[in-house]
Formats: sequence, C-alpha cells, structure tokens
Amino acid sequence: MKLNAPTNLAFLIAVIVFVVGILFTFIGKLAALIPAFPLGPILLIAAFVILALANMLKNF
Repeated sequence: MKLNAPTNLAFLIAVIVFVVGILFTFIGKLAALIPAFPLGPILLIAAFVILALANMLKNF
C-alpha cells in the first residue's frame, strides 16, 4: 500500500476537529450542552479517521 501525505485542508480540518473533541472531552460545561451523547470521543475518532483517509487516498 502506498501512502500519500495529507493535503493541507484535510490536515487543518482534522486538527480543528481534534481540538474541538479535546475541549468537549475535558471541559464539563461544553459536555453538558449535549447530555447523554459522548461528543468528545466521537470527534477524536473522527479526526483520526480523517487523517487516516487523507493518508490512504490520493488528493483527499
């Protein structure tokens, strides 16, 4: 499998999603906005998936 470097846009989107996920995970007031829905861990996983897809797919 040949891996490609992610585009700047995909990397920037993944970083923004990661930072928002960290904020939702560790700041209780943000997590209280959506009770009974673990938005923080889901955003962290989404950031990882975005970066993984950007590495595997060309021009993603």
